[in-house]
Amino acid sequence: MNNVPVMTIDGPSGSGKGTVSRAAARALGWALLDSGALYRLVALAGRQAGVSLDDEPGLPGWRRRLT
Repeated sequence: MNNVPVMTIDGPSGSGKGTVSRAAARALGWALLDSGALYRLVALAGRQAGVSLDDEPGLPGWRRRLT
């Protein structure tokens, strides 16, 4: 199994997390995964599938169909 380096950067909206993470990934030669973008894509896909985003019982079942 390969060891993949992981760095997480947390902070409030607008604090520069994206800027810092892109610079760190570039400097270290690492790939960047923007988890915030993943959350937004899942929300968009749910909306397009007609799932109400406040349907807490329904969201987990729908999410499993994405994989």
